[in-house]
Amino acid sequence: MESRDLVQQVCPPIAAMGSMFYFDPGTLARGKEAGLDGFRLYMLGRGGVLGDVEPTVVHSAFGYFNPDLVAKIWNSARETMASRDGGRLYMECAGAFGSSKLGGVAGLGAFNAAADKVIDFGLADPAAQALFAAIATEPRSDEPAARAFQNVAVLRELRGSLHLVAIVASGLSTEMAHRVRRPDDVEMFGWSNDAEVTDEHRAKWESAEALTDELILPIYGVLDGAEAQALADGVAAIEADLTG
Repeated sequence: MESRDLVQQVCPPIAAMGSMFYFDPGTLARGKEAGLDGFRLYMLGRGGVLGDVEPTVVHSAFGYFNPDLVAKIWNSARETMASRDGGRLYMECAGAFGSSKLGGVAGLGAFNAAADKVIDFGLADPAAQALFAAIATEPRSDEPAARAFQNVAVLRELRGSLHLVAIVASGLSTEMAHRVRRPDDVEMFGWSNDAEVTDEHRAKWESAEALTDELILPIYGVLDGAEAQALADGVAAIEADLTG
């Protein structure tokens, strides 16, 4: 399988699946035990891998959100739990989600081996990919189903970090990129509904999508043909299990 075909085949479902644990009932229950509501657990869990940093740093790694919203949620969340503890808790939640959902999926060993190889290769030069580098260096489970979903979450952040680079390089603000991509979620990300999305914004977003694929191709290109097929088969099997 060619690297471009692999990227185009696996990246969209990885993007869709990698966030499935964020507001899963099991994740929300763990957050409630820790004194965090769903949104604060999301912000602290996803950003906590960056360490005890100021909200501006979290916003720089996340993009898309209104920075005032990031500051409000991040600062209130870390009053309840230390940032790094939140990041570790979120990875544990990702693993628990995988264990509960993917136990019957075949081929996870080969999938994990291929995913680990992509992640390790990406970590060799993770410039401008702070969120990916941070989550990828967190401990992951040795249990196949748990690790498989954690790997999906890490691979999601790999493309997400590169996409943020591509958005900036394409001359589009992350606010407008969000408005193009998720017009129904504008207010949830802290923005008002009073900005117009133009054809120019859409064209820049399309350019960023294409550039993202170019940036990620060499990383997925580390896989040989058999490994690429194992990754593709694993993503397809995980997607079928989660959405079937």
